[in-house]
Amino acid sequence: MIDPKRESVLIEQVLAGRKEVFAELVDAHKNKIYGLLRSMGAGHQDAQDYTQEAFVKAYRKLASYRLESSFASWLYTIAVNVLRDAGRRKSFPQAPEEEAYQAVRDENTPERALLRKEARQEALQLVRELPEQYRLVFLLRYTNELSYDEISSVTGLTVDQVRNRLHRARKQLQKKLKGKEGISREMLESCSDGRVHS
Repeated sequence: MIDPKRESVLIEQVLAGRKEVFAELVDAHKNKIYGLLRSMGAGHQDAQDYTQEAFVKAYRKLASYRLESSFASWLYTIAVNVLRDAGRRKSFPQAPEEEAYQAVRDENTPERALLRKEARQEALQLVRELPEQYRLVFLLRYTNELSYDEISSVTGLTVDQVRNRLHRARKQLQKKLKGKEGISREMLESCSDGRVHS
């Protein structure tokens, strides 16, 4: 992540005409944007395209960004809107997990690493099965680490609605987790930490 003060300086430099500085903002946020789009159902190539489209839109609208608000949540709002616009044009197939998500580090043996990877993929699938209104707030909170206020700003929901949807998402996931061995809550909460592949 990038220091918010540094981020503000970069934004001011871009607005002052130093267009090349925008690349540093892109580098700081592209993985989180991509991971969110993948977890919301976009395939690998689509998520890359939508990530790029979100940054193009952000660059064009940069003058309308208010420096006192969170740049990350402003970007997520743009990315979610890009995804929704695309969703109106087509529906997404289920994306294969292995393309977008890092392999779990092999801490002991290859067999253990494989079991952990499978559990991570199962957890990811459980998150993907949530209804969209719950999935989005869950991912923004646990993957993108936004505050309730920031999630409210991205989704247009009130803070109480955000709390309510997070509570319902967790309840649904807890229900699904019963009977699923090897999937911890921590793994479930981190299962959609995507990385951009070129």
